Amino acid sequence: MKNQFLEEAKRELANGHSKKRHPFRYFVLATNENGKPRQRTVVLRKTLSDLSLVFYTDSRTQKIRDIQNNSEFSALFYHSKKLLQIRVEGTAELITDKAQIATYWHTIQEASKKDYTTNIAPGTPIKNPDDVDYKLEENYFCPVKLIPNTIEYLHLKRPNHLRILFSRTDTDWSGDFLTP
Repeated sequence: MKNQFLEEAKRELANGHSKKRHPFRYFVLATNENGKPRQRTVVLRKTLSDLSLVFYTDSRTQKIRDIQNNSEFSALFYHSKKLLQIRVEGTAELITDKAQIATYWHTIQEASKKDYTTNIAPGTPIKNPDDVDYKLEENYFCPVKLIPNTIEYLHLKRPNHLRILFSRTDTDWSGDFLTP
C-alpha cells in the first residue's frame, strides 16, 4: 500500500519539471548558512530515475557556498489543489562533468542564458537595477543535483490525513506511516 504513495510522489516530482504549470515546478530549497537555515525558491529542471532532482543556479550564489560548506538540504513542494506536500531531504552535489553541464546548458532558452552571465555576483548591492552588465562570452552556470535520503509524503484529506516517511537505503526505499 505504501508503495503506491511513493509512486505518486515520483510522478508528481517528474511532472514538476515536465509540465510548465505544475505546482512542483517551483519549490523551496533550504540550505545551511553558518548554522542558520536559508530558504529560497528555485526551479525544478529535471527529476532523475533515482529520484535525484536538478536545479540550475549561478556558481557565485550563496546557496553554492552553503552547499560547499554543508551539503545537507531540505526541499519543500506543495500542490494546493491536491493538498499534497512532499518534503525531500538529503545531500546536494554540484555537477562538474563538462559534458553534462553542456547538455543542461543547451536546454535553457536563449533569453534566459543571460541570467548566468552578470558581471557581478547575484546578491551584490547595486545603486540601480539598470547597473547590471552582462558578459555574454562567459557564464557562471551551475547545475546542482539534490540526492534524496528521505521523502516525506503528506496528503491532507478527510476523514484522515495521510503521512508517510520514505527512507532510502542504497537503491531501495522503505516507508513508515506517521501520525499526521
